[in-house]
Amino acid sequence: MRSIQKDQRPDPDALLKRLQHDEKKTEPSRGKLKIFIGAAAGVGKTFQMLEEALSLKKEGVDVVIALIETHGRQETLELLEGQEVLPRLRLEHGLIVLEEMDLDGVLARHPAVALVDELAHSNAPGSRHAKRYQDVEELLDVGISVYTTMNIQHVESLNDIVYQITGIRVRETVPDRIMQMANELEVVDLPPEELLARLSEGKVYIPPQAEQAVHRFFRKGNLLGLREMALRYTASKVDEDMRSYMERHGILGPWPAGSRILVCISTSNHSERLIRIGQRMAADLDAEWYAVYVESPTEWPSDEAAMDRLAGYMRLAESLGAKVQTLSGRSIAGELLSFARSQNITLLVVGLPRKNIWKSWPMTSVVNELIRQSGPIHVLVIGNTEDKEPEKAASMATDSGDRRPYFGSLASVAVATAFCWMFHEWLGLINVAMILLLPVVYSGITWGRRSGLVASLTAVCALDFFFVAPRFTMAVEDLRYLPMFLVFVIVGVATSVLADLIRWQGEGARQRERFVSSLYSFSRDLMAAGSEEELLRYAAVEINDAFQCEVLILLPGIGGSLEEKARIGEHVVFDERKLGVATWVYQHGQPAGHGTQTLSSATFLYLPLKTKDIIVGVLGVGLGKADKFLLPEQLRLLEAFTNILALAVTRNDRHS
Repeated sequence: MRSIQKDQRPDPDALLKRLQHDEKKTEPSRGKLKIFIGAAAGVGKTFQMLEEALSLKKEGVDVVIALIETHGRQETLELLEGQEVLPRLRLEHGLIVLEEMDLDGVLARHPAVALVDELAHSNAPGSRHAKRYQDVEELLDVGISVYTTMNIQHVESLNDIVYQITGIRVRETVPDRIMQMANELEVVDLPPEELLARLSEGKVYIPPQAEQAVHRFFRKGNLLGLREMALRYTASKVDEDMRSYMERHGILGPWPAGSRILVCISTSNHSERLIRIGQRMAADLDAEWYAVYVESPTEWPSDEAAMDRLAGYMRLAESLGAKVQTLSGRSIAGELLSFARSQNITLLVVGLPRKNIWKSWPMTSVVNELIRQSGPIHVLVIGNTEDKEPEKAASMATDSGDRRPYFGSLASVAVATAFCWMFHEWLGLINVAMILLLPVVYSGITWGRRSGLVASLTAVCALDFFFVAPRFTMAVEDLRYLPMFLVFVIVGVATSVLADLIRWQGEGARQRERFVSSLYSFSRDLMAAGSEEELLRYAAVEINDAFQCEVLILLPGIGGSLEEKARIGEHVVFDERKLGVATWVYQHGQPAGHGTQTLSSATFLYLPLKTKDIIVGVLGVGLGKADKFLLPEQLRLLEAFTNILALAVTRNDRHS
């Protein structure tokens, strides 16, 4: 009996984690977040928020309207009377002027509560943050409480479910971490019949837009599905709060067993959906989760587009709370299971995208290997429910790549065939076969599997057509030649597979050696540098060599403002815009610019040069292309460079 009671006690680690979370959530210096959430536009979220704002104002609370979208609704406009509405920020974008929330104006006004409508909104180009929820985070950090609104379809982890229900892919989403940090979620509910009636009366959109909305999104089936999602999502939030209360007060209950989830990602378009499914499962199970990519000869980004796509998936997983890992090995299944066992993973989430027979034989697929070798680890296989058009477009893009290897394979077989034809009377059939095997091996080693297969099939056809009786036909009189033809194909495929493996291992070894060597030489050169000017010049050169990028190093001058100290790049110009982004990074100690969600329109990625105590400067790197991003492992290496550079600058200042 005593052992049963002991098993029912709360986990001390879970209690400590919860207490730390609650302390962070209720810090006096941090504002509180309340989200009014609904199934769709027009249910009355903004109206409800304004009514609560009026109640707070009557109680003497300092409330301002930072941004409200009335959409011309008369009842909403009436609630604005007598309330303080802050002016908006006007931004010129081409020939039009866009209006956004004046974040600096709200910070300067510093009210107790700010009303910010439409949390999922994407800010206009030129804004400090790419998303409005980031503006809200900055307000919360300085102690301003925020009331805001959003629809359930904008929750990031529900994106795929919304697509299945409505057939419409929602592009503006809010990370689940924002929903989790909310102190309160309030559902604003309205039955679909009433919402459709409001829509037809012109109370949601103007009549032309309303008619289009009814046919595209506001169908009764869609609204029923979205309404259920909103109620379920909020109920799960209430359940989480209830369990938190039980843990804080030591109330016995069915405590979670500590599940861990691993989501296997790749360069496939299917990975984005897997990541969202993994996040939802982790939230439901209150589990820790990982997003893992395995580099192998069969799963190796072949071009920059695939690399950028993979980097995007990794950034999405990180934003949803996953621990992102990159592994390397010949067997994808073996590496995944080895990592899963070392991290005590209880559930593997893998995708089953459409694949042609060229990429993997059915009986040796990664999914089948995982299922056969998983043992006590559960494996969840997710099918691909996306439309076929994206996959088709992707395959067409892949097929339309460089065809020179195929032409090279055909040309090499043609040359060997011509040589054998001129001397076939002296060579004999066996020697002809051996000579025709040479372009097969050469193509496999030089250009890879596909070229090797093309060369082997072409060589078989040439051997049969020109040299095996009856000549100049594809017929074969003697069936004993068939094993010879099979050997050609086997040799071509085996050689090209081995060549791919060697190339992959060599590239991986070169990359690791390059990174380690860069880190070592970077540390050595910085420690050996004499003056600050020499130190920064060495740093810029090493970063440029390691990442093939433009480099800009900024340190504070005499007046405290940032000044350019080192630069590499022919077209790098340190202007007011770069200074503005770098200054924000210097003041806040957070990355910004290209590839981040803060000031993302900038052409450079800016990282703070900070030690444990202070920020000593800013490093900017330009990758040259707007659609090019650093992989997480490259970003970690760059962060290691910034840490070493910050320490070197600090040491140099102390010695000078």
